[in-house]
Amino acid sequence: MIKQRVGARIRELRLQTGMSQEKFALKINMDRTYLASVEAGKRNISIVNLEKIILGLNITFADFFQDF
Repeated sequence: MIKQRVGARIRELRLQTGMSQEKFALKINMDRTYLASVEAGKRNISIVNLEKIILGLNITFADFFQDF
């Protein structure tokens, strides 16, 4: 359940930026297929990769987990 919730939150925040998965993945130097599987809740994302995503979204960890 947590993988799906984290993935959904990433997708929600990425869509708010207006970036496609491909453009966002390029921005944060991450493979698009990996990002897609994280957003789909199929990957157990590492804290290091979560940090990359959060920094790429220009938010804080607190912002990411707000209303989680």
